[in-house]
Amino acid sequence: MRWRLVAAWNVLKAWLLVAGGCAVLGAIGWPIGGYRLVSLLVFFGLLVAGAAYWYGDRVVLGMVGARELPVGEAPAVHAAVAALAGLATVPKPRLYVLADGFPRALSAGRGPRGGAIAVSRGLLAAAPPAELEGVLAHELAHIRNRDVLVQTAAVVVAGALIETSRVGGWLQRSLLFVLGPFAAAIVHLLLSPRREYAADAAAAELCGSPHGLADALIRLEQATELVEFQASPATEPLYTLNPFAEEGLAGLFVTHPAVGERVRRLRALDPDWRGKLRAA
Repeated sequence: MRWRLVAAWNVLKAWLLVAGGCAVLGAIGWPIGGYRLVSLLVFFGLLVAGAAYWYGDRVVLGMVGARELPVGEAPAVHAAVAALAGLATVPKPRLYVLADGFPRALSAGRGPRGGAIAVSRGLLAAAPPAELEGVLAHELAHIRNRDVLVQTAAVVVAGALIETSRVGGWLQRSLLFVLGPFAAAIVHLLLSPRREYAADAAAAELCGSPHGLADALIRLEQATELVEFQASPATEPLYTLNPFAEEGLAGLFVTHPAVGERVRRLRALDPDWRGKLRAA
């Protein structure tokens, strides 16, 4: 299946990220302390990579303020995710909730056996069942494809670089001017907009219709135009669509394709949808 090739490519990118990080540490350590310092720095880099692999989802979910969603609090959502996970032949991911009213959803983790989906109170309140199912299927597709492995790693690295600029005191703006574009370059190097198209198509297949997700994307885009969203711009790759205004630092991290093009591609999966509406 095509998604297995995508998953393998994402695992390879994660390994390349680890190798690249270790190479940078080695290049820094060699002129300073030779082989011994290089060995220490590379070992430290591997420890950090291991911690990011196992705990990256917790770091990301902490960055966005998510808490675990008990089954008794939203049984319909848990049932929908369990059904979709069964169709996708992956374990049911953990579910989290974001307390704010801004309609959004995201996924994080390391793959099918370590994935998590977070939905906001605003999305649960505003989205009809078909739209919510489409969004959940989209995020589940990211987990199945192991997009979350690369997305989580990229967000953790980019977020750490942005937070590093804050320790600069009166040099904060200067550090951010350097580290912000560097963090954005890492994100864009690892993440292609094609991952969103692939997840959209997979969600349409899991749901048996592309229209729930297409309608949800339109609804979410309208929400971003009406309500200002504030969070770390480095978290942009996690969401179903970009919730940030594309200006300033947030404009550097945009990895999502235009909503209009995504909706067009989804509608094209069912070219007779207009006729069905007229017949209804």
